[in-house]
Amino acid sequence: MEQRKYDLLIVGSGLYGATFARLAKEAGKRCLVIEKRPHTGGNVHCDSKEGINIHRYGAHIFHTSSRKLWDFAGKFVTFNRYTNSPLANYRGRLFNLPFNMNTFYAMWGVTTPAEAMARIREQQSQLTSAPRNLEEQAIALVGSDIYRILVKEYTEKQWGRPCTELPPFIIQRLPVRFTFDNNYFSDCYQGIPIGGYNKLTDALLEGTEVITGIDFFADRVRLESLASRLVFTGRIDEFFGYQYGRLEYRTVRFETETLDMQNYQGNAVVNFTSCDVPYTRIIEHKHFEPENPAYSSPVTVISREYSSEWTDGAEPFYPINDTRNTELYQQYKALADRQRNVLFGGRLAEYKYYDMDDVMEKAMNDFDEFMRSGTER
Repeated sequence: MEQRKYDLLIVGSGLYGATFARLAKEAGKRCLVIEKRPHTGGNVHCDSKEGINIHRYGAHIFHTSSRKLWDFAGKFVTFNRYTNSPLANYRGRLFNLPFNMNTFYAMWGVTTPAEAMARIREQQSQLTSAPRNLEEQAIALVGSDIYRILVKEYTEKQWGRPCTELPPFIIQRLPVRFTFDNNYFSDCYQGIPIGGYNKLTDALLEGTEVITGIDFFADRVRLESLASRLVFTGRIDEFFGYQYGRLEYRTVRFETETLDMQNYQGNAVVNFTSCDVPYTRIIEHKHFEPENPAYSSPVTVISREYSSEWTDGAEPFYPINDTRNTELYQQYKALADRQRNVLFGGRLAEYKYYDMDDVMEKAMNDFDEFMRSGTER
């Protein structure tokens, strides 16, 4: 049998692919990472403007309760103490997120958890059965006032569908607290790599051969012949030639602007929850890294986010996990499970929304299993 040049071909250099590559290198494997984009890092890639690290594909905040994962990432970068405390702007009124006592005070003027709970219970009483869709789930969690002002229009902008047509589980990720705590996450560890996420992905990929600007599908036969095993992090339906049809996604378009002012909105993330504002949120990037000398510079950089249906040529961001797409994905997963020496991992290959810690942990677990159970092609 012809000797292959690499043990592993890894398609995609996002957090899944970069983590897998690091572990493979440490295990003595010869790896080639290829990336379709002109840069590595996937959606955590940062650009730089005016000395400010720009989250090119939207806000990314690293958070985890796993000490093992925090220590693993900490081998490659130092994290700052950034705490995610977004705001919501509804027609000029500001509310704290996640939903907490500060939110309830701004909404109703209540000052105690008992008063807030009573308001929510009163508004929950209109429900007569278990939540069947996102609208009913949101009302069950926080009542009709907060649903109407902070959830409904924002969610419909984000997903392009009425809340009554969206599954309940989408809203279940949002925390609700009866404390005056604006920290969005409850994990033990949280922060952003000092110097930006490129520091992390570059360190993970250090010592591994990486080629950017190369499309796996444009030269698939030759590329697959280079390695004994394949790790694929792209779209699973594309891998199988869309033979059952195309999976659907939402995409995000960014308008990034440099402003001649030191501070535009006073916070890294502000959501705009009314439908009369076409974008879903504004990110002011310098607030992610207040330790950066550029934080005090007289300019700032903001990005407005616009959500829309995904089309060819756009970046697929969020899987649409409705019944039709879930059933379609299961058909592709059945094909993937029958592949010898091919591992499908990450948000596109698994058609699943991942937080950064979860996707890195999944790569670590998959690496252990793949190296134990795989056989050479």
